[in-house]
Amino acid sequence: MEPGARRSGGGVWEGLYRVFMRRTSVYVTFVVVGAFLGERVVDYGVHRLWEANNVGKRYEDIPVLGQRQSE
Repeated sequence: MEPGARRSGGGVWEGLYRVFMRRTSVYVTFVVVGAFLGERVVDYGVHRLWEANNVGKRYEDIPVLGQRQSE
């Protein structure tokens, strides 16, 4: 291949570069939105995992909690 000539195929990384990283404003927006969505997904997954491991041990699961026993 001659110096300065471009390949026509490119590949996945070159395509991602062309779409997301060529302009700084698009790149920063992509990173911020990706971080926000990633945080939401991780938070949801950890919450569901915690609830699945603690069924029957949570405050909401104990029916007599908060009630006074009759004397």
